Parts: sequence; structure tokens; C-alpha cells
Amino acid sequence: MTDVLRRGRASLAFSFFTQGATFALLVTRIPAIQDRYGVSDALLPVFLAAVPILAGVGSVTTEQLVKRIRPSRLLRWSQPVVMLALLGAGAGGNMAELAVALAAFGLAVGALDASMNMLGVSLQRTYGRSIMLSFHAVYSLGGILGASLAWVGAHWHLALWVSYLPVVAVLLPAALVGSRWYVDGDPAPVEDGVQEGGGGVVFKMLLPLCLVMTFAYIGDSTVSNWSAKYLKDVLGSSEQLATVPYNVYMVTTLAGRAIGDFGVRRFGAVPVVRLGTLVAAAGFAVVAAAPGAWVGMAGFTLLGLGLCVLVPQTFAAAGRLFPGASDAAIARLNIFNYVGFLIGSPLVGALGDAWSYRGAMLVPMVLVLVTMVYARSFATRSDRYGGGHERPRTADVGRGSNGL
Repeated sequence: MTDVLRRGRASLAFSFFTQGATFALLVTRIPAIQDRYGVSDALLPVFLAAVPILAGVGSVTTEQLVKRIRPSRLLRWSQPVVMLALLGAGAGGNMAELAVALAAFGLAVGALDASMNMLGVSLQRTYGRSIMLSFHAVYSLGGILGASLAWVGAHWHLALWVSYLPVVAVLLPAALVGSRWYVDGDPAPVEDGVQEGGGGVVFKMLLPLCLVMTFAYIGDSTVSNWSAKYLKDVLGSSEQLATVPYNVYMVTTLAGRAIGDFGVRRFGAVPVVRLGTLVAAAGFAVVAAAPGAWVGMAGFTLLGLGLCVLVPQTFAAAGRLFPGASDAAIARLNIFNYVGFLIGSPLVGALGDAWSYRGAMLVPMVLVLVTMVYARSFATRSDRYGGGHERPRTADVGRGSNGL
């Protein structure tokens, strides 16, 4: 059983790493994709919005598919589709081919994100202790690698398909081999005192976590889309220095997630989420009030340390809230990942143009602080009833995706 768990955790972590690298390779080369296909500035937002919208459709579809197909099987086949779609986006010859590639990427990434987190929550329940942050930490590590490889491709003026092909050629077969060891868990029995709406997902109960997910991704998209412009145009940095905040944000996100599980095990999920919320809000406040570029960099550093815990813990909380329907809850919650992504960048841009970019940074700060109102939604069993950690559910390990 221990070997099954160890292999299952390692293979799932590699899937998170692969997706982090794949997604970073796409989003960091958007200007090159625009140039290759001649996408106008007016049409580019349509292409960019289509990906998260279709990802939401993929996540909704996954909620229905997992009633008949194991999440491990969905993950096993959606991940290659995502990587091949990335390659297609770099190798296409016209705008129609780009549209098909991005559509496939969006639909598959919705299924991939949902099924990855389903397996992560299930595995955490089986372990009986917090491990979700470690999966998202390796996602951040993959994102750093993907962004670095994208920089190399841009620096050497490599064709997009030349940049993408070696990555896909290495990661795709490795992910397929690793998928043999994914571990599917069975639904958890409903514990005394845990209401579950008759075995299904009651959206009213899930709504607080949906709001937290949305606001966390509004904060994240604010950093990814506006940090460089803010540092250069508002804080007067050089063009070179303006590229640094997002890298710093990614590194501190990785660091925070790498140690976050230890904090959850030691202090509980609620205090960790509250602390992360306050640190993230402080980061936005520092960015908004920064007198210069280096203070602004300090603010983006705080943002990485604060926001990094919210999304993994939100998925974990949904699994605890609906222990007998965690897959459906996670698929539904995952939609609000894309809602936040869709709202965040246009919201800050519109406020910045109509008001000021300093003032615009205060809006995601206020939204993130709403998490404090819903912090009790993150309570674990030990938080509710006192006492030590949850014990591993060895019954959940009876099925690996390879029949173990």
C-alpha cells in the first residue's frame, strides 16, 4: 500500500509539473503567437478569452464524465491533448488552425485541471494529512521552467514549434508512462456532523469557496498581466527591471507552497488561509502605495507568499465539505478558476484607464480580503472536533488506475 501511494503521489506531482510548464509556454509566448498568425490587437482578446471559457466547458463536462469514467483515465488522455494542442498552436499555418488548436487546448485543459485536483484531493484524504500544496508547488516549478524555456526561445528567435517540440517530445511520453501509477480514491463516507445535501453538491454550500477561488485568480491574473506595465509606467522602472516582478512572484509562490503543507499540518488550514489572505492584501497595499520600483517589487513578493496557499486549500476544502461527492464539487469549483482569470485582467485595465493603476490595485486587495469572511469554510475535521490528524483511509488505496 505504501508503494502504491508513493508512486501515485510522484506520478500525480509530475502531471502538475508538466501542466505548469505547458501552460507557461503558451501564455508567455502570446506576442509571438500573435505575430506568427497576424492576429490583430482587436481580435487577440477574443482568442485569449476563448481559452478559459472553453476550459470552463471542459470542467463542466468533466463533472458529468467522472460519473462513468475514473478521473485518472480523464487525466491520462487529456494531458497529451493539451501538449499536442500547444504544439499545434506553434506549428499551424493560418488563423483557422490556431483557433482549432486553442479550442482543443481550452477544452482539454479544463478536464485536465479538474481531474488533477480530483486525484490530489482524493490522495490527500488517503494520506490523512495535507499534501495539496506540494502538488501546486511543483506546478509553480513547472511554470518557472516553462517561462525560462520561453525566454530562451524568444532570445534566440526560435520558431514557436522549434521551442515547443523538444518539451512535448520529452514530457508527453513521460506523462503517459507516469499515468500508469495514478491512484483513484473511492468517495469518503459522510462523517457525523458533516452535511452533504443528500449525497450531491449543494451550490449554496459551495458558493463561499467559489468566491474565494474567483478572487484568488483575480489577484493572480493581476500580477501576471499587469506587474510589468505597473512597474514600468507607474513606478518608473527600466524595461529590464519590469520583467522581474512576475518571476519573483512565481519563485515566492513556489517557496510558499513548498512549506505550506507543514503549516497546515502544524496549525490547521484556517490559520494558514487567514495568514495568506492578510499577506496577499498587504502585498497589494504595498504595490498601490509604493514610491518606487524596489518597494513595488517587495509588494509583488508578498503577493506570491500570500496568494499561493489559497487555491490549493480551496480545492482541499471542497473535498472535505462534500466527502461523498468530492469529484463533482471540485469540477464545479474549478470553473471559478477561469471566471477569475477572465475578470481579473479586464477589471484592472478598465479601472486603471478610468481612474488610476494605483487605485486599481486596491480592488483585488479588497476582494482577496473577502476570504477572511469565509475562512471557517476551510476547517478540517481536527479543526472541528479537536485532536490530532485524520488517519489515512487505506480503503481508498485499493484501486490504482493500473488495477493495483
